[in-house]
Amino acid sequence: MLAVPMGDPAGIGPEIVLKALNSVSMPEDAGVVFVADARLVVHTSIDCGVPLHFDSIVQSDEELKAAMQDGARYVNYDIPCVDLDSFAYGRISAMCGRAAYDCVAKAATLVMSGLCDAVVTPPLHKESLRAAGVPHIGYTEILGDLAKCENPITMFDTLGMKIFFHSRHLSLRNACDAVTKESLLNSIIMCDSISSNPPGFNTGLPLAVAGLNPHCGEHGLFGDEECTAIVPAVEAAKKIGIDVVGPISADSVFHQAKIGRYRAVLSLYHDQGHIAAKTLDFERTVSVTWNLPFLRTSVDHGTAFDIAGKGVASPVSMIEALQVAQRYLGAGIRL
Repeated sequence: MLAVPMGDPAGIGPEIVLKALNSVSMPEDAGVVFVADARLVVHTSIDCGVPLHFDSIVQSDEELKAAMQDGARYVNYDIPCVDLDSFAYGRISAMCGRAAYDCVAKAATLVMSGLCDAVVTPPLHKESLRAAGVPHIGYTEILGDLAKCENPITMFDTLGMKIFFHSRHLSLRNACDAVTKESLLNSIIMCDSISSNPPGFNTGLPLAVAGLNPHCGEHGLFGDEECTAIVPAVEAAKKIGIDVVGPISADSVFHQAKIGRYRAVLSLYHDQGHIAAKTLDFERTVSVTWNLPFLRTSVDHGTAFDIAGKGVASPVSMIEALQVAQRYLGAGIRL
């Protein structure tokens, strides 16, 4: 069972979940628990012209257990958290930020209690979270806090190309400052540990570390981070037995990974890896969070406030996120 929170209700999250449930191919022994305000779900269904696809609506864990025992595969776990009288699509609001947080918190609880097996997330809006006073900037940070995990790490899976991220939501200036020998060595060790064991990685290939500067700095001609931090981190990793190469210029390393030269790439900042993955296939880029005590996959697009409530949002990324979760669970990967 996949626990799916609704994301920011003012965005396209509820719409793409409803559309995905109408078209995704799920094994007969699998299902979805959509953690969302039931009135908002009906509201979205009507506005977007998407049929509802639920066997049961529940409001407690006991009701969920009973529904699943009766064979329900598609359940709306109702958390009343949206005042429809003040609700509006495409608008930043504290109410919607709090609703998004409450739903993902419940989804995480369902997995950690054993009622569900993984969390699959639609988009949320960072400014709405801030307006609600949520002290976290995104799902990775929220789930890490809920699970008491200090080092969750993001990986993209795009048509089999795997990209890890040394840093996530930092300004470009701060992301460059975050590239130190010590921090990068820790990231290399963590990514190697993840990509050396589970099914889905070609463990006979090296892990690649992307360069930070153009042409990896040309030996300090324009930027010295390669000389002072990246090469020392890679060499230190090799000395402890890690099969890693780099730095490799970012204008070629992702293509080389796509054609099968590396098991994964460690991207050094947010946009470096995002651009590569989303250019390869925007809708089928799925985010996987590792180092949590449960599996979490996610769409990797935003709330699309400009089209929310219009019924035109594509569910392809949501479908892919559900299917990747099922594929990983089927291979025995749960965290």
